[in-house]
Amino acid sequence: MKIHTVILAAGEGSRMISNKAKSLQTIGGYSMLKRIYETVVDITDETTFVVGYEKESIIKETENFNGILHISEQKKPIGTADAVKSSFDSISDGSKVLVLYGDVPLIKESTLKNLLSLTEDSLTILTTVLEDPFGYGRVKKDLSGSAQAIVEEKDASENEKKITEIFTGILCCNKKLLAEAINDVNNKNAASEFYLTDIVSIICKKGFKINTCIVPNEEVKGANTKKELSELESIYRKMKAEDLMNMGVTISDPSRIDIRGEVSVGKDCEIDINVILDGNITLGNNVSIGPNTILKDVEIGDNTSIEAFSHLVSSKVGKNCSIGPYARLREGSHIDDAARIGNFVETKKTKIGKDSKANHFAYLGDAEIGAESNIGAGTITCNYDGKDKHKTKIGDNSFIGTNSSLVAPVTIGSNAYVAAGSVITKDVPDNALGVGRSKQDNKENWSKKKD
Repeated sequence: MKIHTVILAAGEGSRMISNKAKSLQTIGGYSMLKRIYETVVDITDETTFVVGYEKESIIKETENFNGILHISEQKKPIGTADAVKSSFDSISDGSKVLVLYGDVPLIKESTLKNLLSLTEDSLTILTTVLEDPFGYGRVKKDLSGSAQAIVEEKDASENEKKITEIFTGILCCNKKLLAEAINDVNNKNAASEFYLTDIVSIICKKGFKINTCIVPNEEVKGANTKKELSELESIYRKMKAEDLMNMGVTISDPSRIDIRGEVSVGKDCEIDINVILDGNITLGNNVSIGPNTILKDVEIGDNTSIEAFSHLVSSKVGKNCSIGPYARLREGSHIDDAARIGNFVETKKTKIGKDSKANHFAYLGDAEIGAESNIGAGTITCNYDGKDKHKTKIGDNSFIGTNSSLVAPVTIGSNAYVAAGSVITKDVPDNALGVGRSKQDNKENWSKKKD
């Protein structure tokens, strides 16, 4: 049976005090809408986003999502049942419909798979248990454990108020039954809205058994305020840290790590405090990440250490390397095995060969450096002429002296030297010494003439 997911994202979220739609508020660096879609994309055949407030921004957010997508507009905010109803034209007959919310981003794929497996020809609802369920709709069940109705707080008897299981709003149902039930929902309530919760009693009265699937509360928490958004961020941080620790990573303080992407790791990795892991991260065996470090779309080889306050983006680092502290590897950096990049060294679109080192205070842009070469402090590859970028090449086993400027395009050969303080504008052949500085001229007794 085809799975069609409906994600409700029409809410304004006025209590966020924001110009953005509620589902576009961010968790872990990405919108809540993106988070929930990424969770469901591998288990659904098609997805419909129900939009309303700030619909253009919601549509724009979905433009880069993979999969078969549909957009449905809820013309007026008159309830969740009406929102789901607005999506029916995009759903094929015979589909199993999964209803999710754009502001409930932390639900797990395994939970949704379980929900789908429990749903055959009837309805399955996702529930959770609260110690204090005040204000929430209680799940009323029969003796067999099937749900009969959702009883709102104001309508609940004293015994019903003791029920701690509540309905999250997330459900799965075949399209035919769901459409029939929603058509029977009325808006005879204080808000004059069509509530999706009403379909539980409607379907029960039709004689269908309604399954429930209970999940931990942290998976189904939503956010209506910035405070609640912050609480979701903390839960997300905890979840991702636990995932890493379950993979064998040693984390100094799980409350002080932010994981905003997908991380794969080898054995015996260690991560210190205040580290941000963004995008696609691959860590080999025995990798250590120092405090206050940012990694985004980075691959790091075995036995490599990334020292404190380093920032790596779209880069690849080999085995047995040492990076930092205070190093910055920008996009296109490739650091080969056993190389060293030290404090206040910046690289961009640069390859550093095996066993080479730039230990401090250098800018290496658009460069290709061979094996076992040394880049002295203060070295700059002058790669930009004001219009175009140019490349600097340095061979194997070469030595670039302190405070040198290599004006690209230029090639320094293998086993070559550049004298400290040089401005190199011409190629230096293999085994040669390049000197590009003016002759020193001392003016004797010059300072006495100032008196």
